[in-house]
Amino acid sequence: MMELGLIPSMDAAWAEYSKYIMNGLMTQLTRIQPGKNVEESHMRNRMLIAAWCYEKGKAENVIEKVVQDGKTYVAVNDFEMLRNLFGQLLKEVQDIKSTGNFQAGQALVEDYGVKVDPQLHAEVLERYEKLGLAPYSGFVNPVYKPIVEEGEIVDVKVTYTEGYVEQMLRYSKDYSFLPSKN
Repeated sequence: MMELGLIPSMDAAWAEYSKYIMNGLMTQLTRIQPGKNVEESHMRNRMLIAAWCYEKGKAENVIEKVVQDGKTYVAVNDFEMLRNLFGQLLKEVQDIKSTGNFQAGQALVEDYGVKVDPQLHAEVLERYEKLGLAPYSGFVNPVYKPIVEEGEIVDVKVTYTEGYVEQMLRYSKDYSFLPSKN
């Protein structure tokens, strides 16, 4: 992205790495009931990547869990090494997929993407409850209507005329490849 001139430095990428690791190790725990494991596939994916990188980078302190005033924080100490760990994990996953090694894939998911640390989980839930936020959020996209004059688009009118349900129903009608009635 830097080569294309889309970002001036790696700072934006490193911020996303930090956010991804924080979400995989802590933030997404707000969506899980106490005593439960991670069940949703996307959450398992995020946790697997973050936990695997944390574990594999422990010796070099790539990612650090810092406890300050009784609160746990995640700090990425070496972004280049974290990037390298992402690549190593991608290679491992590709090897598993290419060879059809179900047992290795299952072990990877079970070892890194399922089990929740109950102490950290309780802390995250307690801290998050104080914020008064829902663990999930969504958004409604505006409706875009092109303004055409003499066959050319000269403007776009942006309106917020739909609620979430109406938008999802319109998307399924306008963009689905499957029939809405069987």
